[in-house]
Amino acid sequence: MHISLPPPELESRVKAKVEPGLYNNASEVIREALRFMETHEEWVNEIKLARLREQLRMGAEQLARGEGIAIRSKEALARLFDEIMSKDASDVATFPSRVTGSTDDT
Repeated sequence: MHISLPPPELESRVKAKVEPGLYNNASEVIREALRFMETHEEWVNEIKLARLREQLRMGAEQLARGEGIAIRSKEALARLFDEIMSKDASDVATFPSRVTGSTDDT
């Protein structure tokens, strides 16, 4: 397999790892970079999963305290999604109950 590193700085970065003897050749540098990339992706996925679990735990606690939002129609659900998409991530916890639909929205 042949790998091309178009920007000259990428090739020079690989050479900078090989020349002082940190790696025997460019292939070792690329293998190590790929291993690091895989580890990094796994770490990011673990963080995302932990964050999702925390959000689910918080949501379950809110429901247990009776702080849930009743969605009684497709239109009400669409309004909730529209509001979620229009808010900043920092405002997610402040969704108002006005998004809920009444039973006559069906």
